[in-house]
Amino acid sequence: MKIIAHIRSPFKEKFGIPRQSGLAEVPAEIVFEPEYRIREAFRGLEKFSHLWLIWEFSETAKQDWSPTVRPPKLGGNTRVGVFATRSPYRPNPIGLSSVRLEKINWDSPDAPVLTVSGADLLDGTSLFDIKPYLAYADSHPDAAGELADPEPLKIRFPAELLEKIPTELQQGLISVLEQDPRPGYQVDRSRVYGMRFGGYDVRFTVSAGVLTVKEVTAVPNSPYP
Repeated sequence: MKIIAHIRSPFKEKFGIPRQSGLAEVPAEIVFEPEYRIREAFRGLEKFSHLWLIWEFSETAKQDWSPTVRPPKLGGNTRVGVFATRSPYRPNPIGLSSVRLEKINWDSPDAPVLTVSGADLLDGTSLFDIKPYLAYADSHPDAAGELADPEPLKIRFPAELLEKIPTELQQGLISVLEQDPRPGYQVDRSRVYGMRFGGYDVRFTVSAGVLTVKEVTAVPNSPYP
């Protein structure tokens, strides 16, 4: 498997990354390795609104896998088979994500660079391939499954704190928080949680279905992306 590209995203750590792609419209960039920056390889890509990304769970690549795992959305105590989950602890640490293609930058020094939204990838993640998403074949509205997401949280984000976040990242951050970044088994209403997003440390509490942002602090020497 050859690494063809890396992603630049605001997600600097695993905590806070959406559990599935497409749940939060967070912008990210796909930067290709020099040997794959060939314009002809991207001919016609602009005709597609969405892409599949095939990538590596780099944080778990060297760790052992288990035949059963405990999905956070099932409370963290119920074990199910690894092949019935999206767990990163797999025999082969390969991820699959569907993202929206926002634009192709042909003028960047690293061109072509793809701007996408909805990616659930850690900053710097290696990509093995991209493929067009085909709605007529890839979409299954009647599909059934156990791991459905709950209702989004309500967000209380004081204006003076939200203003610290760059405008282009504000809605994406709110979308991430709505999905409840906490592990499913943590329900401590008094606990203050923290997550890195872009160059910022965001701290919040959750109580009765409401997430309240308490603090936003810039992280020194951590420019975005």
